[in-house]
Amino acid sequence: MSFDIIHFEALGPEAQHLEEEISHAKVRGELPAGHSYLITPQTIQDFLQQAPDAALPDIISVKTHSIIPDDYFAGSKKSVVTRSAGYDHLEHLSDSVNIASLREYCVNAVAQTAIKFLYAAAGELNHYTVNTRTFERKKSRAFMELDEQRVVTVFGVGKIGKRIYELAKANGLQVQGVDIRANDLSMQYGDAVKFVSKEEAICNSDILINAMNLTKNPTSRFYNVGYFSKDYLLQAEKELIFINITRGEIAPEADLLELYSTQRLMGIGLDVFTSEAQFAEYLQAGKGTSQGFCAAGELVRMSLERTANIYVQPHQGFNSDVAARTKAVEAVKHIIAWYRNGGEFFDEQLPYY
Repeated sequence: MSFDIIHFEALGPEAQHLEEEISHAKVRGELPAGHSYLITPQTIQDFLQQAPDAALPDIISVKTHSIIPDDYFAGSKKSVVTRSAGYDHLEHLSDSVNIASLREYCVNAVAQTAIKFLYAAAGELNHYTVNTRTFERKKSRAFMELDEQRVVTVFGVGKIGKRIYELAKANGLQVQGVDIRANDLSMQYGDAVKFVSKEEAICNSDILINAMNLTKNPTSRFYNVGYFSKDYLLQAEKELIFINITRGEIAPEADLLELYSTQRLMGIGLDVFTSEAQFAEYLQAGKGTSQGFCAAGELVRMSLERTANIYVQPHQGFNSDVAARTKAVEAVKHIIAWYRNGGEFFDEQLPYY
């Protein structure tokens, strides 16, 4: 059986919300009454392995673990909705494929995750939790009080970064932003965001929060693999808290571990890790021996054992109740726009900048 669209990797509540939003769009007349679709928890490769003769429709929606076969791109120009905020897994196809990502669905959820990490690290949560076992009160370390003297820098002041900026400011902190698009964003945000250079930020910050999309293309001016290198972070004049909520490749775990071990970082919060699918295998089965995985694994161990001021979670910053529904809403909005545009393009698609 053929479908107008297939939604791959749709699990649990997300699959239910997709059903609901497609039905609503049909009732509103925004999608054709005969619009046929399949919602499946399978990746593309698993789906095609079970049904090797199946033809993929001209528009599909995926998440990060689906690998689109090369022969899919033959013939007419195809369209892909990636149901994630990040798009680095498809960025290399943007010259030949219409690609839309979900730039709205998890903005508040991920921003709140960054602030959760900030309070945990500034408050020395692991240290104080361990002290509760013996009700130790006399030898506790002083935690970092958050006030207008503390400087937070948000790197990447797009939709998520802007929300982090607002929440940090609402918590009484002095906030600034770093973004390669600062000139353009200043016209959009006006005085709502103070932009500084990367060089100024490392000198005056107490807290660094990474909210940049990952760009792996070395020829792009947005290329940022290894952006938070050891050499860069060593330029800091204060002992830093570092928080990463977008992609692990932007901040190598080996450098973070070394800087924490030498007390150049006082706290770390990570929702993301480098090569997450492979790192998951490493954690689950002990596979892989790269230095990067070993360092990331050590950060996880220290966090779970509460032996360090380090806080981790497995890329779940988007996983709020509101975000699950909004993900389906935003995905269906892209599909509605695609139909409205005669199946030729999305209203908003890569390249965004």
